[in-house]
Amino acid sequence: MKDPVIILLAAGSSSRMGQSKQLIKIGDESLIVQTTKHAIQSGMRTIVVLGANEMEHRIAIEKLSADIIKNTDWKTGMGSSLKAGLKYILENDPDVEAIIVAVCDQPLLTSHHLVKLKDLHQSSRKSIVASYYSGTEGVPTLFHKILFTEILNLSDDQGAKKIIQRHPDETITVQFPEGATDLDTPEDLIKFTQELKNRL
Repeated sequence: MKDPVIILLAAGSSSRMGQSKQLIKIGDESLIVQTTKHAIQSGMRTIVVLGANEMEHRIAIEKLSADIIKNTDWKTGMGSSLKAGLKYILENDPDVEAIIVAVCDQPLLTSHHLVKLKDLHQSSRKSIVASYYSGTEGVPTLFHKILFTEILNLSDDQGAKKIIQRHPDETITVQFPEGATDLDTPEDLIKFTQELKNRL
């Protein structure tokens, strides 16, 4: 069975953070570099979708072995970036069997978790393999190709969760409590930084 392709969404403007969260340093590396590396280390092809601050973000990851594309319509919402990534994949790899949708503001995401999604899909044959945290399904989530048309028909401001909600019987989950940690605001960053220090 062919491996899924990872679409890493990194196009947002980080308006609530007040600075590019993609470039926030987590240890020695920026968030976008760290997350892109984890995706690549999973062994799966990785597509990074950029939008706001595209040049700075491109420079940060251009030496990594990921495909980088720009969504010129990023302001219209996450759905537009997801669709841009999927269209790019279908143009370049029309035989793709599944995608994994991930975001770059989950600092505790690992390549191991991404591989778990792939492995469960291959063993369960479910069309959707979602991460589970905070009492609900969320990203990263794997979608089989039978759902690609639905994804391409999402409105620009809708995310992948809409697809999950439509297909509860075709969804299986992987526990990912670390997914509840995301960096949207300065307060999130302060809290996460403190938690990192406490672990050391």
